[in-house]
Amino acid sequence: MLLKAPTSEPPWGFSICHDADLGPGTVYPILERLADRNWVRSWDETEPHPGRPPRRFYELTGTGREKATAALAARAAKRSRFGLRPLGGSA
Repeated sequence: MLLKAPTSEPPWGFSICHDADLGPGTVYPILERLADRNWVRSWDETEPHPGRPPRRFYELTGTGREKATAALAARAAKRSRFGLRPLGGSA
């Protein structure tokens, strides 16, 4: 989701939790670790947000995009070595 997100529509924390089907107790610590490594940058919503707290948006930095792309390629190669289909698609 971070890798595929258009710059004009960055995902926010809860949407990442929803898309990943993971709870905030898993997702937010991961996002914080990625931010500590400068792989992700984040910022708070500045537009009005009546009835809810401001969203925190996330996007990959250049380094983060490189690392994510490399990690996905390594995972695909490993799955291929074991004769497994690629994740998220057909054979």
